[in-house]
Amino acid sequence: MSTLADQPVNVIGMGMSPRDLTAIHLDMIGKAEVLVGGKRHLDAFADSPARRIVIDRNLSDVVAQIRAEMASKRVVVLASGDPLYFGVGSYLIKALGSDRVHVWPNISAVAAAFARIGRSWHDAVVVSMHGRQNEDQLVGALKPGTCLAVFTDRHRSPAWLAEVIVAQGHPQACLCVLERMGSDDESVRWLSAREAARESFREPNLVVIESGGAGNSRRPYLGLPDDKIAHERSLITKSEVRAVALSKLGLRPGMVFWDLGAGSGAVAIEGACLVGEGGVWAVEKDAGRVAQIRENCRRWRAGSVRVIEADLPAGMDALPDPDRIFIGGGGKALVAIVSNASRRLNTGGILVVNAVLIESMYAAVQAMRSAGLQTDFTQVQISRSRTMPTGDRLEALNPVWIVRGCKDS
Repeated sequence: MSTLADQPVNVIGMGMSPRDLTAIHLDMIGKAEVLVGGKRHLDAFADSPARRIVIDRNLSDVVAQIRAEMASKRVVVLASGDPLYFGVGSYLIKALGSDRVHVWPNISAVAAAFARIGRSWHDAVVVSMHGRQNEDQLVGALKPGTCLAVFTDRHRSPAWLAEVIVAQGHPQACLCVLERMGSDDESVRWLSAREAARESFREPNLVVIESGGAGNSRRPYLGLPDDKIAHERSLITKSEVRAVALSKLGLRPGMVFWDLGAGSGAVAIEGACLVGEGGVWAVEKDAGRVAQIRENCRRWRAGSVRVIEADLPAGMDALPDPDRIFIGGGGKALVAIVSNASRRLNTGGILVVNAVLIESMYAAVQAMRSAGLQTDFTQVQISRSRTMPTGDRLEALNPVWIVRGCKDS
């Protein structure tokens, strides 16, 4: 018959948060007389009467305390994710013996990260830089087409990681930084390596890297199909019209680009391909459409698009002065939006308005001319093929006026 002294230490994976714990896990934690874990994990069980041992950098001291306590008390160790996947579980087994440690696995951070971005990870390479100097392993894994997941820490942060990637000749690598997974304020951001190198990130975080080739197939590109972009009741700039509008804008790398009344964010996302390190601001007042823009940015990994929920024209007040502006909506406020946007436009800048109503086209032209812009306008009429029982026919879409205003240099 076993005695309490024979009972092993239970190492419980917390998953991404206490919400991932099962009834069995919670029962063991409730019966624990000694709780061991990081401060964040221990704080989740502040009401427990158990003695607390905080895991810090001195793991050997923590093991010594566990060894002393387990002789007479129930000891439970709270670990991140899956304790045996780059976690404390393997360290405790090596220190205490496999017969004296029971590990209760949970969702690993890597599994959760790939679930967040909707990608399988059976072919992914995983490298831990958390408290480790594995730069050679990291550099060796940076190959075109390779998907790489990296555990970070305070010193080897996503920004540090991005600098390494750029130095290794992969400046266009795509990084997804997943911050504070499992918390109410978790975030998922896609950035290029150069963008990530300039950013700061909240801890804890994990990075997924796609270093080029086939791995970048979900990066945005020009001509995104309408049905691949989440939108509301056809409120989207159709792909063919989008192409013409973008050509009128003349976007170039390094420019600051505003998409006002962004709707689905399709123009902003494609514009991000062209301005690169400049920056794109998508402003939309409708909360539902803002959610769609964020979803589309996540889906197409357009992390450089800043999404702003605000009414116009007031919503543009806090934005940096633009080199290019696209206005896809505006309604009754169109004249005020065009007038304010024209004043903010940098010298040599271009403002483009899409309008489906003749009245809106006329109002946009007059507002631009009143602001001193040189104007021109084009009508675009697109017809798409539609298969019929005995052949194909063309189905016309609504004609669109594309109005352009240029600010003299």
